[in-house]
Amino acid sequence: MKAMVGFRYDKFKFLLLITSIVVQLSVLKAEFLFKPFNVSYDHRALIIDGNRRMLISAGIHYPRATPEMWPDLIAKIKEGGADVIQSYVFWNGHEPVRGQYNFEGRYDIVKFVKLVGQSGLYFHLRIGPYVCAEWNFGGFPVWLRDVPGIEFRTDNEPFKEEMQRFVEKMVNLMRQESLFSWQGGPIILLQIENEYGNIESSYGQRGKDYVKWAASMAYGLGAGVPWVMCRQTDAPEYILDACNGYYCDGFKPNSYNKPTLWTEEWNGWYTSWGERVPHRPAEDIAFAVARFFQRGGSYQNYYMYFGGTNFGRTAGGPFYITSYDYDAPLDEYGLLSQPKWGHLKDLHAALKLCEPALVAVDDSPQYIKLGPKQEAHVYRTEISCSAFLANIDEHNTASVNFLGRVYSLPPWSVSILPNCSDVAYNTAKVGTQISVKTQEFGSPSYMTEPGILQVEDVVPTISKTWMTLEDPIGAWSENNFTVQGILEHLNVTKDTSDYLWLITRIQITEEEMSFWEANEDSLPPKLIIESMRDVVQIFLNGQFAGSAVGRWVRVVQPLHFVQGYNELAILSETVGLQNYGVFLEKDGAGFRGQIKLTGLKTEDIDLSMSLWTYQVGLKGEFMKVYSPDQHKFANWIHLSPDKLPSMLTWYKTYFDAPDGKDPVALDLGSMGKGQVWVNGHNLGRYWSKVAPKDGCQKICDYRGAYNDKKCLTNCGKPTQTWYHIPRSWLQASDNLLVIFEEIGGNPLEIAIKLHYTRTICSSVSETDYPPLHLWSHTDFIHGNLSISDRAPEMQLQCDYGHTISDIVFASYGTPQGSCQKFSRGNCHAPRSLSVISKACQGRNSCSVDISNAAFGSDPCRGIVKTLAVEAKCESYSNLADSVM
Repeated sequence: MKAMVGFRYDKFKFLLLITSIVVQLSVLKAEFLFKPFNVSYDHRALIIDGNRRMLISAGIHYPRATPEMWPDLIAKIKEGGADVIQSYVFWNGHEPVRGQYNFEGRYDIVKFVKLVGQSGLYFHLRIGPYVCAEWNFGGFPVWLRDVPGIEFRTDNEPFKEEMQRFVEKMVNLMRQESLFSWQGGPIILLQIENEYGNIESSYGQRGKDYVKWAASMAYGLGAGVPWVMCRQTDAPEYILDACNGYYCDGFKPNSYNKPTLWTEEWNGWYTSWGERVPHRPAEDIAFAVARFFQRGGSYQNYYMYFGGTNFGRTAGGPFYITSYDYDAPLDEYGLLSQPKWGHLKDLHAALKLCEPALVAVDDSPQYIKLGPKQEAHVYRTEISCSAFLANIDEHNTASVNFLGRVYSLPPWSVSILPNCSDVAYNTAKVGTQISVKTQEFGSPSYMTEPGILQVEDVVPTISKTWMTLEDPIGAWSENNFTVQGILEHLNVTKDTSDYLWLITRIQITEEEMSFWEANEDSLPPKLIIESMRDVVQIFLNGQFAGSAVGRWVRVVQPLHFVQGYNELAILSETVGLQNYGVFLEKDGAGFRGQIKLTGLKTEDIDLSMSLWTYQVGLKGEFMKVYSPDQHKFANWIHLSPDKLPSMLTWYKTYFDAPDGKDPVALDLGSMGKGQVWVNGHNLGRYWSKVAPKDGCQKICDYRGAYNDKKCLTNCGKPTQTWYHIPRSWLQASDNLLVIFEEIGGNPLEIAIKLHYTRTICSSVSETDYPPLHLWSHTDFIHGNLSISDRAPEMQLQCDYGHTISDIVFASYGTPQGSCQKFSRGNCHAPRSLSVISKACQGRNSCSVDISNAAFGSDPCRGIVKTLAVEAKCESYSNLADSVM
């Protein structure tokens, strides 16, 4: 009987084990939407599971968002019409200490790739491991500089050994997690190196040998998917070479056997502290992408589709700001940037309608000259025909005759004809809404504990009661050391902190003091630093003397000594390590050349060989006064307003999270320069450095080739004021906010704000194109319906979780003006407001036909009519509160 019981028990355990295995296998099988498939290529395109594909890719860097943001970002990318998500791999994030790996939190790359696969999108993994990306040190870990005999990115054995070790680590990790296409995963492409062709000549033959080695090493790992090298004209035959740039329609790979790939379509640009903010118009981006596919391209990636945030000290540079918004289709907070997102979504839909013809034409399309600066490319097969009509004239609209029909082409535009007859899309005609974002004050409940004050509508600042803590000037711990001479900044800090103190003592004799007193008209002695980067602050005897900002600039600072010993303390600061260029391992930071005192009675004093005491970092950093667990052990005192502004000072307070789910921003416009933490999470560096007043255009003209100096914005304002606090880093109440202020600011004016789309506008004409989804309608496919028979549509949408609360303006007829400045024209349908209100108000999204029937009658016969609408959006929670 015992044996029978034991048998039954063992059988029960066995059944449980089998059931568990089956469940696990089913979960794994359901993890992706793919069955295992192979990826190859020919001269025309990538071949996915035996089929040529035209692929749209969206660039997103997983550490620039939180894991909680990833699913929503991926969903919006898919909704926007992308097929692929592309990302770099960030070596210094994954291996901050040699041999110690980090694949957690924002660096959980496996989770990110799996989420992409679960959404049904493919993945392009750019391992590098040099990435540039405006990321600190180009993605290289700083410890790499200390490997004996190392030279980066050349035929150097120590570097190649470290590079191969990390690349193998990443490929093996992806293979172990079954993330490659042949395993049923989403990864279809890999990349080795990054834009090396830009600097290869600086390394001579060793550079050429390095390219061959890198390609061979990567290929030899047996990943089972193609490898790419971007901007690498000498990429070997078995490696795909690709284009990066604003325009790549003229690019051809270095072999007929390779397809034309565009790994970085720069749809925006990065921003530096104290500089204007770049903007690239949606019309020009669409033009560039359409031209690429028109002229034979097959894979194109937006760099960036979502830029995100340089949290912590990850921003490169030097001097790149914390926001990496990049003027992308999804903004830094993950909201749609309209009209860019919608206009590109329509472009992708039009391109997909052409895909059957694009992949079927084996060689070049038929080229037809339509005019001096007008041309057509026709992709025709026995069963399909698609055409692109381009007008590359920057100034004039052109009327062209194509296949017996006349088409009007706006300047600098491409019209896409999926059936070689009807225009589905023109890159210069934006029918998508404009979204105007707002930063509005949050309104959580009020608290009265000491040091805590919450946001109210009537008191928008985050707190009027703060605690404060001064960080000492100069050496503060037993971990400092004294040596003769000036040491290179990174050799001392290892980039564990932005800050490095250098302290020395200078003796001033009575004779020197008498000399200066007798010559009052002469200039005081000066400290001269031959060359420094990025920021230096100079203190004499505990008092601030002056500062300088720049990249390898000369510093001349007058000093006022006292008789006897004077303590000179210099705070050297980095603001992001160099991320691009040659010989990165030699770039360094801090000081170069001589440091000396001039203006003395006798001769200059060379301080370069004096005894200097070095202190890495700030005392507050060492004590982790920003940490929820450690901040209580510091000697905080209540802040008195008469102590403002104050340099090298820590501030802390508490706040409650704003209600709702809208993204949260911290307004630091009242502060100077420093870093900020919320609940121990480093939001990044802040700096209220103001951009020049001139250089911004009142009207951004999309026409003509774009560059990063065209269509600049934000002149005369701080480059960045708002700093993203991810919702997942907040708790309902008692959020700890800690700020380190370097140069003096006013924390009493700091505010929490909600970031969302408050105003939406749209203007659509009778002559615009019908919505692209109609092309897939069965009546159109079977010939029962002509596209020309359908009216255009206006589509309006608030952010997710928001509803259209008010129609500010609506006019069907001949409205004038632009978004937020609309006015009625001579022709106006009386029912305009009522029609739009009925269709849209109280809804997240709506659509309205642009037709006389929709508005009851024709308000002005024989005149082309337009519908213009401005509406307000409100969160569901706010509307519910107002109803209550």
